[in-house]
Amino acid sequence: MAFVCRTHYLSNNISKQVDFFMRHIKEFHQSACALGNIIPFNLSDIGEGITEVAVKEWFIKEGDKVSQFDNICEVQSDKASVTITSRYDGVIKKIHYNIDQTAYVGKPLVDIEVEATSPSIHEETKENFQHAEKEIELEKENNVKIDQYENDYSQCIPSVRRLARQYKIDLRNVKGTGKNSRILKEDILRFLDKPQETDHKEINKNPYSEEEIIKLKGFQKAMFQTMTASLNIPHFNYSEEIKITKLYKLRKELNSISELGVKLSYVPFFIKAISLALSKYPSLNSTIDLEKETIKVKKYHNIGIAMDTKVGLAVPVIHDIQNKKINDIAQELHRLMEKGKDGNFAIDDLKNGTFTFSNIGAIGGVHVSPVILTPQVGIAAIGAIQTVPKFDENLQIYPEQVLYMSGAGDHRIIDGATMANFINLVKKYIENPLLLLMQ
Repeated sequence: MAFVCRTHYLSNNISKQVDFFMRHIKEFHQSACALGNIIPFNLSDIGEGITEVAVKEWFIKEGDKVSQFDNICEVQSDKASVTITSRYDGVIKKIHYNIDQTAYVGKPLVDIEVEATSPSIHEETKENFQHAEKEIELEKENNVKIDQYENDYSQCIPSVRRLARQYKIDLRNVKGTGKNSRILKEDILRFLDKPQETDHKEINKNPYSEEEIIKLKGFQKAMFQTMTASLNIPHFNYSEEIKITKLYKLRKELNSISELGVKLSYVPFFIKAISLALSKYPSLNSTIDLEKETIKVKKYHNIGIAMDTKVGLAVPVIHDIQNKKINDIAQELHRLMEKGKDGNFAIDDLKNGTFTFSNIGAIGGVHVSPVILTPQVGIAAIGAIQTVPKFDENLQIYPEQVLYMSGAGDHRIIDGATMANFINLVKKYIENPLLLLMQ
């Protein structure tokens, strides 16, 4: 009997929702025909699973006129910076966020007053109704199942539960504002936004404390999530000393005659050497699928370059290294470094890395144990260059420039011999850099 009552309740509830949405859309349509409309311009889905962004810059202010495709604002996710453009012609009536506040996908960025005849209004209404239909259809299919954190007072549709699971929210702590205390997406977003009502920095008011609580966001948040996942990887490291005296001389000579317009650093040579070595040991150029217990070996070499930017650690990617020459790599590296000054990378600059390289020596470390970026299975890093004494065959001392290169492998997939052979092949190319110019 309880099951019949619950099914009857759901059926009635769904029907009421359909009536509500139909009535709402009808009223909206009638008002659109009568006068100018103030409509919310929502933050659209910008891909890559991004659900929230920080507002970095506004290009408009309240009262400004805008046209379609005019820049509205720049936002920063944990993966990239994106410029948001207007979909409407109209006047900005309200800006919903200050600089550095968090905006959520599907929530309004600004309110825009548009002409009553604007076709965009009707298109927006149609999209809203289609979205409502999908939500109702999901509810029908799932019969509003209650998971381990929910009770009869926290009923919510599947998309809301997915959002709660994504942010590890116990729904018992969320106050529902829908009918019969139903939890809506807006309630989840409001719950997430509570710590940010004043500012992303919360200063401890205790006069005897010097603590400062800073909410992680952007690249810092991405690093937190990635490194937390990396702790599940059984790492092992292998290090080797590499002589770079020949490379030092070659690089100096190339820079004196180059017409590239950018200065050659050591990094393009190492990236090319890594690509050549990956061709010999392709298992290191893989991603892992734990659920299926498979690895996907990539034929292309997209090497991520760990960069210290003013917004935190970022790993932009140089794509298709296997098809690039040293000069091509140098130019692409320069482009990414310019982007890195502000952390203003495009989404494509951060996608589809297959292996990672870090030059910690640029800061000063001699030895490093790099951490693998999941789902990749390998990473390499170099330390600072040193000039050290060496002995020749006659036991005479001479100066040699060296650095230490370390490789870390996922020991579930990569064995020690593979990593050792890989690093030593890179060493061969670096110690004989003319081989790299022949590729």
